[in-house]
Amino acid sequence: MRVTAIYRHPVKSHGREQIAQIALVAGQSMPWDRVWAIAHEAAKATPGQWAACHSFSRVSKAPGLMAITARLNETNQTVALSHPDRPDLTVNPDTDPDALVQWTLPLVSTDRALPSHVMRLDGRGYTDSDFASVTLCNLASHQAVESRMEQALSIHRWRGNIWFDSQAPWVEFDWIGQDIQIGEAILRPKERTDRCLATSANPDTGKRDADTLKALQSFGHQDFSVRAEVIKGGLVRQDDVVMPL
Repeated sequence: MRVTAIYRHPVKSHGREQIAQIALVAGQSMPWDRVWAIAHEAAKATPGQWAACHSFSRVSKAPGLMAITARLNETNQTVALSHPDRPDLTVNPDTDPDALVQWTLPLVSTDRALPSHVMRLDGRGYTDSDFASVTLCNLASHQAVESRMEQALSIHRWRGNIWFDSQAPWVEFDWIGQDIQIGEAILRPKERTDRCLATSANPDTGKRDADTLKALQSFGHQDFSVRAEVIKGGLVRQDDVVMPL
């Protein structure tokens, strides 16, 4: 098994970015993954502390957000965002948070709690898990869902971090509690990633067009990918070997 793709999401639920390699750090989420999040007007999240996804604008409530792509400039900490229905925006979420919030507003229905302010959490990131995690996604599992639905699906629906190829769908579920070496790093999957309505949205259009949850339930669960803890840091690159230890 080998790494086929690596993704990070600098602003939670607001764009994905493919990268060639990443240096993982023990006990932390993927660097620059979900470092920022846009809290909505009803949020009770505390700055500098992790909060659950319901405090933030997210794809499950605003499917249009799924069609955002992102490019992070680590040097000046700006994020370049693109969406088929919005003008391109390059913004530093720390120094000009209002510009980011205003850019997202048209993508959120007015009958929902609207985007309000930007929050930042270094190292830990606003992942959906209550621990610092990196998601591992199996292409074979994705292909099993495609086959069950009899339609092609973008892997971006799952918003994962590290993708790998495998001959066996769902083998990643057997890795819970087991150490997995990926490149120089060692990760330990701790739990399955339970899925929500977000995955029904098309990453190209931001429109809901696939009943992914029904397809997952046909396999006896509603999960896709596993959330893993970084046990030993190190460089992970595309085409690196993925090996259970």
